[in-house]
Amino acid sequence: MFDLRTVTKKAWLDGVLADFDAFLVDHAACERKASATGLSFVSRYPDRKFLIEPLIEFAREELEHFHRVYKIMAERGLMLGDDSKDAYVNALLKQCRSGVDALLVDRLLVAGIVEARSCERLLMVAGGLRDAGAVLSDFYSDLGRAESRHHALFFRLARHVDTEQRVRERTDELLDFEAQLVDSLPYRPAVH
Repeated sequence: MFDLRTVTKKAWLDGVLADFDAFLVDHAACERKASATGLSFVSRYPDRKFLIEPLIEFAREELEHFHRVYKIMAERGLMLGDDSKDAYVNALLKQCRSGVDALLVDRLLVAGIVEARSCERLLMVAGGLRDAGAVLSDFYSDLGRAESRHHALFFRLARHVDTEQRVRERTDELLDFEAQLVDSLPYRPAVH
């Protein structure tokens, strides 16, 4: 499992709650991209049978999350946003090593770290909405729990490719980088 090295500051949550519509648009994009990530593993690594079923299921669940967020957006009269680059995710992906197995391990770990940070932040949103008496609090609690399962999945899958010790060591390196990254990026009404 992933133990994040830094916690998201309350200022991030304050910004999300102040512009929740912008957050919803970004959140929908994140869920759509997560689904695509699951399918990209399936298409890129068809010979790694241990990945196929779990990541098809992951992609389906993330697509369902996208659909649920989209329905909330539609009820609020919001439209999906343009596809945009995520500075957080792209910075993490730049840390991936080369080599077939090393790249696969790193891509799995990065996906897991993204899910872990999403878990933390969606649960923060759930708490903030609960404090505001908003109905969406339970929805975000459910999504936060799903993200927790997902980050554990990616860690388990990485251990199919390399030893647990080496996976843990690489996870520590990536988590250290992720903490510096989170602390350096400006807060905005977005998941990352």
